[in-house]
Amino acid sequence: MLVSMNELLKDARRERYAVGFFNAVDIEQARAVIGTAEELRSPVIIGTAEILLPVMPLERVAEYLIPMAAKARVPVCVHFDHGLSFERCIQAVRLGFTSVMYDCSMDTFDANIEKLAGMVSICHSAGVTVEGELGHVGDNEGSGKLKDPSDYFTDPVTAEDFVKRTGIDALAVAVGNAHGEYKLPPKLDFDRISDISGRTGIPLVLHGGSGLSDYDFHEAIKRGICKVNIFTDIDRAGKNGIEKGVAAGAGSLSALIPYIIDAMKEVVRNKIELFGSANRA
Repeated sequence: MLVSMNELLKDARRERYAVGFFNAVDIEQARAVIGTAEELRSPVIIGTAEILLPVMPLERVAEYLIPMAAKARVPVCVHFDHGLSFERCIQAVRLGFTSVMYDCSMDTFDANIEKLAGMVSICHSAGVTVEGELGHVGDNEGSGKLKDPSDYFTDPVTAEDFVKRTGIDALAVAVGNAHGEYKLPPKLDFDRISDISGRTGIPLVLHGGSGLSDYDFHEAIKRGICKVNIFTDIDRAGKNGIEKGVAAGAGSLSALIPYIIDAMKEVVRNKIELFGSANRA
């Protein structure tokens, strides 16, 4: 069934587990995510990010994700992640997404608040939840890599004011995490997560989940993380599935699809079990 993010994360925060968010830029990824969630009776969040739209336009993503979520036997939130512009976020709402992240984290503090508060007002009137980001989660490589990520860590005291003034439903935090593939094991600031969670009282989101250790996830969830974003792991698994299928003699794209889906389902299954969301639907 198609639901909003609030319907999933409020329970997660109360019961101390997390719901996985998986980007799905094609139907095979969507089948792997929703199919595994149904098998494990887990709620799940699925969607895409603005940076991925060159791979699959937002309209096309909505065409397969919204109906698949609506027909699912478990609660599914369809989320537009890292929306960088007002127009794209509103487009996602009009297409039927039930949650958006309006990423204004590189704006000034006051501009971030003003933009998010406006988005919250619009989205809440449509029953759509809003995720914001304070601090900034950079990348592990490329133009988004931060010279000193700690300069952009989320400040707990500022976060409390930020949440009150914006009215957001979930807060993405920068606590030592980063997008993409980690070159060295990250060091998450777990005490910072606890402090932010206690001060804000809302579900916290951990971006850059691919590559973190089991301990990182368990401890972060115990401290207040309720949503974990995964893409690199599932994307890499799809590639590995292709290679396995080719090695097994699959001679066509259609013959490769089962290998691709099975490889991605294994990643999704591991994450759902790790996050503690199995049998929560």
